[in-house]
Amino acid sequence: MRIPVAIVTMFTFLWFVPTGHCAPYTLDDLYAIALERSERVKISEEDLAIARTGKDKAMSALLPKVSGLGNYTGYKDQKISDTGSLTQPDEASAWSLRLDQSVSMSGREITAYKAAKDNIRKTDLDLFAVKEQYILSVTNAYYDVLKASRLVEIQKQNVERLTKHRDAASIRLRIGEVTKTAVLRAEAELSGARSDLVKAQNLLKFTKAVLKRIVGLEDEFDIVDTHNGGAAGLKDISEGNTDPVIGNCLGLELECLRQMAHVERAEVKSSGIQKDIASSQVAIARGSYWPTLAVEGVFAQRKETPETSGLVRDNLYGGVRIVFPFFEGGLRAAEVREAESKKRQTDYAYEDLKKTVTVEVESSYLDFVTQKGILRSLEDQWVFADDNYKAVSKQFEFGLAQSVDVMDANTLLVTAERQLIDALYQYQQAVVRLKRSTGTLLASVNKKATGAPGVVKESMAK
Repeated sequence: MRIPVAIVTMFTFLWFVPTGHCAPYTLDDLYAIALERSERVKISEEDLAIARTGKDKAMSALLPKVSGLGNYTGYKDQKISDTGSLTQPDEASAWSLRLDQSVSMSGREITAYKAAKDNIRKTDLDLFAVKEQYILSVTNAYYDVLKASRLVEIQKQNVERLTKHRDAASIRLRIGEVTKTAVLRAEAELSGARSDLVKAQNLLKFTKAVLKRIVGLEDEFDIVDTHNGGAAGLKDISEGNTDPVIGNCLGLELECLRQMAHVERAEVKSSGIQKDIASSQVAIARGSYWPTLAVEGVFAQRKETPETSGLVRDNLYGGVRIVFPFFEGGLRAAEVREAESKKRQTDYAYEDLKKTVTVEVESSYLDFVTQKGILRSLEDQWVFADDNYKAVSKQFEFGLAQSVDVMDANTLLVTAERQLIDALYQYQQAVVRLKRSTGTLLASVNKKATGAPGVVKESMAK
């Protein structure tokens, strides 16, 4: 199906959003700024930093502990034994250097270290999911602004058409071709259109305020639609060439999308790692039944004034201990049962999440298909409404149509324009939601950002 010149002209005129004299932002620019300034993302980044310190803490249990001790003692007086030897000096000082290493024979410390590394991977995936969700919020706010700005343009054009019709009706009233009722009807319609324009302008201000808050912008801004928001996008849709390429699901088969979501969604991968961590926690809890091996080495030096007869100035010794835990009041058994229950919880949570993701994919897919079909129908409806208004306007000029016919045709055209604009951006949002539900949204943004300015790549690189 070919697109008429009229629709091409309309969307070319509406391509840019002239909301001020500020430098315009594309959607990719907003992504980069939002990921750099978002408090929500920064909180998740701190969670990742905490997880990394957890690995360092787990590593400390595998390394020996080295400690030093120094003391000084001053006595009130000397003590002499019955044999005449000095047993207590006036003062004494000592210092020692001690090395200790304690490990469970079950390897609990190694298991804990591996679990800490897994937790870093899990937290990194959680950060990825937070970024994807935040990008989705930015996208929705961005398209809300675009829809509001297009609505303002539509209302401005509506006011212009009704103004011209009011003027034409006034001229025909003066020459006696119409009654005053036609002029009054035109004035009423024009007044309503101006009211709708004010509402649209206020809606635009509100949506821009929401986008400004989400992205973290401080000054006034403009945005540019660079995501097939014009006639070219409609032409591709009409020809069936605008289906997004998501991974290897070139034909957007639903089953392929489901499988991709189970593999690519960061939440699913994070939940799978949580299962491994829970298994490690069970092993750690069971390891408390094993004995603990402790090794120590000490170098000590002592000085006395005056020196006693039994003074040992330097001493170097080592020792090995094995501690067998026999009874601790049932604590270990309770800890094992608790760890096993938490492991079962993670298994249930993983399966529940997979089902939830499956429903999200199906919902996003059906929404995408629905919006695509609606867009095609509304595009035809807009073309018919535009041709109808032009025809009725011509007929009114030659006295072949009444003023009410022009009003009806204009109302039909405005409604068609609004519905078409709404459907256009609902379709684009459906594409983004489909990518989010399959876990490929941030990856696609990163791919587009390759070779872009450093701030984009640094903010999105993971």
